[in-house]
Amino acid sequence: MKSMNILFLSHRFYPFTGGIEINSEILATEFTRMGHQVWLLTWTKEEGEKKFEFEIIRNPSLKKLWEAHLWAEVVFENNPCYRLSWPVHFTKRKNVVAIRTLINRSNGKLGFQDKLKYRHIKRADKVIAVSSAIREACWPDAEVISNPYRHEIFKFIPNYEQRKDFVFLGRLVSQKRCELNIQLMAKLKESHPDRANLTIIGSGPELNTLTSLTKQQGLENNIQFLGELKGECLVQELNKYKFILIPSDFEAFGNVALEGIACGNLPIVSNNGGLVDAVGDAGLSFQSSDLESFYQTTVRVLEDSELEMSLRNNAEAHLNFHQPHKVAQRYLKVLEMAAKST
Repeated sequence: MKSMNILFLSHRFYPFTGGIEINSEILATEFTRMGHQVWLLTWTKEEGEKKFEFEIIRNPSLKKLWEAHLWAEVVFENNPCYRLSWPVHFTKRKNVVAIRTLINRSNGKLGFQDKLKYRHIKRADKVIAVSSAIREACWPDAEVISNPYRHEIFKFIPNYEQRKDFVFLGRLVSQKRCELNIQLMAKLKESHPDRANLTIIGSGPELNTLTSLTKQQGLENNIQFLGELKGECLVQELNKYKFILIPSDFEAFGNVALEGIACGNLPIVSNNGGLVDAVGDAGLSFQSSDLESFYQTTVRVLEDSELEMSLRNNAEAHLNFHQPHKVAQRYLKVLEMAAKST
């Protein structure tokens, strides 16, 4: 593959650590390691302590923004960011846009900025969607390329005893539907009391509501709240559990599922959104927002050891498909096609 000058646009970047920022870091690093020249443009001013293998231009001036576009052979937007990408329409550079979030408002309507994004995407040479759900919701002609995961961080620790059953990892916000996890434990306490144990890792505005619900259900001895964990502490904690519960209303993809699988967790996820892509054949899905479906799906795998083993046996191939260098190769193929297009 011929070396390319890739202008990589990420609205926010490290030291922010959201899903888009992490994926920007992974892809830009892999593009560089594969021999391409990468300039990453971001509005994030803070530098943090980490050093990178590619050039980062933070809070670019109008002059620098223009110079960067003229330097590029192909402009890659890791989620639409028109404030950084508008020069592409004047410099006539090839443009690839990856859609990583829903564009429509939560009520399904389009605001002015949303309409502007769609007009911008329509002029792109290639469009990528992070999951089948995002493709269907935003751009039916997009090519689906699922996320990579941080394989150097999230790993299975051999001979590390899985002493506990269920874990939840994520922001404690209403969209994550963590209350369904607590309600699930209440049902399991009646039918499978020895399996009704849950650890909640994360923080957020729903914490008090969730702790109150735990007390109301009489589950203080069944559920523990650990707060935020990061790095090696998080990996060691995840390795203690057999299952990771992800009942979100909607996730564009759901990297937490891959991270859980990498740490030995079998994911049980909502079927609304990209989580189905994220777990593949290595987990189970239930009807979104349906507690009974959640319960029946969970009981099914608890009572069927052959099913559990079959899903776990699929984990290695699923994780291999999401290795950073393999995902980057799929992205680069699309970027190369765009660069060669007339």
